[in-house]
Amino acid sequence: MAPDAISVWAEGTNVVVDRIPVLTGIHVHYTLRLPSGAARDKVHRVLDTHVSKCPTARSLEGAVAVTWSADVTEG
Repeated sequence: MAPDAISVWAEGTNVVVDRIPVLTGIHVHYTLRLPSGAARDKVHRVLDTHVSKCPTARSLEGAVAVTWSADVTEG
């Protein structure tokens, strides 16, 4: 994939508990532009394992909810 074919942004959610901001969630959004004829099913399988294979998500497991979404196009 070309370097400009993938982008990602992440957004954190904080909740104030006892006057202390506590990170409670992280949402990651991917934008992927696949080459024509790419195996979309493989890309979706990889994305489906994001939370279980991501070192940061695994480290935060049980304390911070990690979610993701993706826009996948071809071209």
